[in-house]
Amino acid sequence: MGLTNTQYNAIMRDYQRQQAKNQRELAARTEEVYSRLPVLSEINARIASASTACARRLLSDEPASLEELRSEIARLSRQKAQIMKEAGYPEDYLLPRYRCADCRDTGYIGSERCHCFRQAAIDLLYTQSSLREILREENFSSFNLGYYSSQLRDPFTDLTSRETAAQALALCRRFVQDFDLGFENLFLYGDTGLGKTFLAHCIAKELLESSHSVVYFSSFGLFELFADIMFRRKEELGQNDMEEHIFSCDFLIIDDLGTESVNSLVCSQLFHLLNERILHKKSTLISTNLSLEKFAGIYSERIFSRISGNYTMLRMFGEDIRLKKKFCSSEKT
Repeated sequence: MGLTNTQYNAIMRDYQRQQAKNQRELAARTEEVYSRLPVLSEINARIASASTACARRLLSDEPASLEELRSEIARLSRQKAQIMKEAGYPEDYLLPRYRCADCRDTGYIGSERCHCFRQAAIDLLYTQSSLREILREENFSSFNLGYYSSQLRDPFTDLTSRETAAQALALCRRFVQDFDLGFENLFLYGDTGLGKTFLAHCIAKELLESSHSVVYFSSFGLFELFADIMFRRKEELGQNDMEEHIFSCDFLIIDDLGTESVNSLVCSQLFHLLNERILHKKSTLISTNLSLEKFAGIYSERIFSRISGNYTMLRMFGEDIRLKKKFCSSEKT
């Protein structure tokens, strides 16, 4: 994953802290239950004794009474479950609880790094932990259609600003729901302050919570990184390692495309990135404040052709939502 030893150790220490936390919480739940239901401690001791006897019989090739022991373990386990249920405890109350059930908070599934480890590496390398803070505020549950006008109509579609936003919201929800069923890219365009970045954050939150790797970059930050890799700090950054995450993550967000200084090198890098992700069926979301005409004029024809042929184009329309929010906030104060 292109991590230094220090970075790798930092991630593994976090897993160790999580494992210790899991153990403390399980011990506290166990103590609580045994204090309230002492009979469970006795049942557990009998299950442990029978399990040990089973293991000894297997190791010594003495299958006699194995079935009887297994039946006794099953009976005791059912009795334990019934007692807990009658006391109001959920069935899994005395089982470990993991932040990531797939790797059980080890970071590995077999010899392979878990998806949660890959996202931890992305967060570390790109300092994207701040993105998670943003997602607490900007997500589908907080997307408010009330900021969009029900009077202002788009001359191209005859839809109101609110109807346009509602369609965009529904499309983004469907994009998340169908993410693992097919391959799709999104291109959000329209004037500034219409919720394009907000919708990108909505999708990012849902995909992160469903264990997908997500990389977010402003267009300026993305091409600044590419420039650093090529010209200034190639050895320090590790070109192949840094690029790997951008090219191979499950979902890449390129926000505010068009705010960077566009030249032939930027166009070449952008085309290569988009083309590679399309070829490998890795989904990308691009947002821009440019109209399609301006976008086509600024970037090369092959970039516009690649986007228009492989992306769902979503035009946002209306008044600047950020200004409305500020106005509403100032009125409250």
